[in-house]
Amino acid sequence: MVFDPPERFNIADYFLGARIAEGVGARPALLTDQGTRTYAEVDRLASRYAHLLREAQVAPEQRVIIALPDGPAFVGALFGILKIGAVVVMVNPQLSVEQIAYFCDYTRATAALVAGPSAEAFVAAAAGAQALKTVLRVDAPDVERRLEALPDSIATYPTHRDDPAIWLFSGGTTGQPKAVVQTHRSFANTTECYAKGVLGYGADDVTLAVPKLFFGYALGASLLFPFSVGARTILFEAPSTPETLFALIAQHRPTVLVNVPTMVNRMVSHPDAARQDLTCLRFATSAGEALPVELYHRWKDTFQIELLDGLGTAEMWHIFLTNRVGAVKPGTLGQVVPGFEVKAADDHGTEVPVGDVGLLWVRGNSQGLGYW
Repeated sequence: MVFDPPERFNIADYFLGARIAEGVGARPALLTDQGTRTYAEVDRLASRYAHLLREAQVAPEQRVIIALPDGPAFVGALFGILKIGAVVVMVNPQLSVEQIAYFCDYTRATAALVAGPSAEAFVAAAAGAQALKTVLRVDAPDVERRLEALPDSIATYPTHRDDPAIWLFSGGTTGQPKAVVQTHRSFANTTECYAKGVLGYGADDVTLAVPKLFFGYALGASLLFPFSVGARTILFEAPSTPETLFALIAQHRPTVLVNVPTMVNRMVSHPDAARQDLTCLRFATSAGEALPVELYHRWKDTFQIELLDGLGTAEMWHIFLTNRVGAVKPGTLGQVVPGFEVKAADDHGTEVPVGDVGLLWVRGNSQGLGYW
C-alpha cells in the first residue's frame, strides 16, 4: 500500500478542511469538558487562531509552541498553525521554567500558545529566549476577545507535501529530548496505512486516549485518525486515572480506547474493574512500553475486549508493527503495517537469520526528515 498525496498538500485540509468540503461540518467532532464542538466550529476556531498568529507576524515554516491542555483550544491552535504553513511544536504544559527555556532555544519557536497555571512559567522562560517574541495566553480575557473578533475563515497555505508539519520529540532517554521533524506526507501516510487500512477507523467511531495530545501516539490515534473519517474524539483536561476513564466510557461509549500498559494494569487492578461495561469498545490499542503476556490476559479476561499491542517511534511518527483484531499473538508486536518495510538486520543492513538478534530496520513514507 502506497499513499501518494499531491505535491501541494497541507494536513489542515486533509484532516479538517476536507470534512467541511464533504458537507459534514455539522457532525460532532470534539466531546470535551467545555461541551461538544462540530467540525465546522473547529474549522472556524482554527481560522481565528491562524489570523491571531498572522497578527503576531508568524510566517510559514516558523515554529509555534503549543502548551495547552486537551480541549478545543489545543485543536484549534494546532490546525490554525498548520493553516498558515507554520510548524507545530507540542510540549507538555507542566514543564519547569528550565525545561521550557531548553525547548524555546532548541526549536527557535517565534510564538507560544499557553494557558492556565503553566502560563507564568512560559512567560518567565520567554524573557531569556532569543527567538520567542510572542507568548499568547489563550485563556486571558483580552486574547479571547481578540479571537472572537477575528475572521472565521482563511485560505490554507499551499505547503509542499514534504514540508515540515509537526516536530515530535524523543523521550529524552539519552539526554535532552531531541526533535524528529515530520512532514505533512508522514501524517497522512500512516493515517491511510494504519488507521484506515489496518484498524478500520470509520465515521461512527468515538475515540478516547489515556496519553495527552502532546504525545504523538495520542495525537494520531485520538485526534488525527478520527478526524480523517469524520468521527468523534473525547478530550478531557484532568489527569488520566481509572476512575476518570471508566466515567468517560460510561458517559460517551467510545469505540476505540488508546491505552498504555501502565494504565492497562491500573484499570484491571481497580476494585470496580469487574463491574465496568466496556462492551462499547471495538478494541483498545497499547503502545509506549512493553505489554507483558500476563497483563494482556488479565485485560482480556476482565473486559472481554481485544488489546492490540503495537510499535511506533517518533522517527516513523506512529505505529508500523501491530497486532490485529482476531489475530492477536500475545507477547509479540504483531505484523507489519502495509506500506512499511521492517526487518531485523546487522549493522550493514543485511537481514539476520530467523531466530537471531538484530537491529530493527524500518522504511516507509512516514519517516522524519533527515533519515535515509
